[in-house]
Amino acid sequence: MLGPIVRRIIGGLAIAACATSLSAQDKEARPVFDADGNVHVPAFDLPPSALMSREATEFMKMRARMPMRAPTTQGDIGESRRQLEMQLAPQVAKMRELYPVDVAEQAIANVPTRIVTPKGKPSGSERVLINLHGGAFSVCADACAMLESAPIASMGGFKVVTVNYRMAPEATHPAAVEDVAAVYRELLKSYKAKQIGIYGCSAGGVLTGQVAAWLPAHGLPQAGAIGIFGAGAVRFGSGDSAYIAGYIDGSFPPPPPGAPSQPPIDRGYFAQADLRDPMISPALHQDVLAKFPPSLIITGSRAMDMSPAIYTNSQLLKAGVRSTLIVAEGMSHCYMYMPNLPESHDAYQITVNFFRENLR
Repeated sequence: MLGPIVRRIIGGLAIAACATSLSAQDKEARPVFDADGNVHVPAFDLPPSALMSREATEFMKMRARMPMRAPTTQGDIGESRRQLEMQLAPQVAKMRELYPVDVAEQAIANVPTRIVTPKGKPSGSERVLINLHGGAFSVCADACAMLESAPIASMGGFKVVTVNYRMAPEATHPAAVEDVAAVYRELLKSYKAKQIGIYGCSAGGVLTGQVAAWLPAHGLPQAGAIGIFGAGAVRFGSGDSAYIAGYIDGSFPPPPPGAPSQPPIDRGYFAQADLRDPMISPALHQDVLAKFPPSLIITGSRAMDMSPAIYTNSQLLKAGVRSTLIVAEGMSHCYMYMPNLPESHDAYQITVNFFRENLR
């Protein structure tokens, strides 16, 4: 057997050999670290992950034929909403074909909602879900609501109440959370708090975290469980993933040099708010997180929301709250909007199982 001195010598030689090998490599193929902590990352080719489904790989190939459009914060908001609904209409149609549901318009506490239930089947009366649609607090009240609600209602046999909360530029924080709280308060007349789940993707995921902070702070019982998808309970676009996804996914641009996070895409919804406020970024406040219910957090390894999601999960666990984090390999922001992907179907099933387990 080799003695400790011989092992150290061999180890040192191996390290030296490795360093010599690296020094021979093209320096431009390696990151450069500045004294201030910035990293200059060289250009590189990122192939589709070998762990992605065949369908997801084919979608990545299809993106070569798709125009890259950055989210707009300018122009007429009515036209922006109309254009987005038109773009997402084929996805909504496919989602409703794969996951058939009945939809009924209904005002609850004077807030417009849609009641989404499995088509032609009675939904379980012992549980109800509140869906908070994505759309940067300014758009997608129709399409995103259906993309998020239909698969969960159909697969899980749930009654899903999707809330058309007030958005920018017509409204500012806390209008959305007030609308959701009003609907929640009305549902408490028919359900126990532990029978009500709340979930959403993107802005809806952010809003879900804000609602979980808001309810106990305003004298309402906490919901039975929540799902934060395509987001975290902290300001949007923060952390490493805002940069990583900006360059490898491209759905959202990376933050500009010197900026702490991405430029606002919410049409001013949070313009007058302190983004560190516990009712806006509860993941920054352990005392607030400690009152959260069991939480399911879903993101993707190429999503700009991955850092907020990971951070929220770790902070929830630190606060003693049961939290489950799903990071789907190779997936982008709110990938579950694409109904043909096996990864999306997995996310739906995980969501259904989570709420079945935690709502009683």
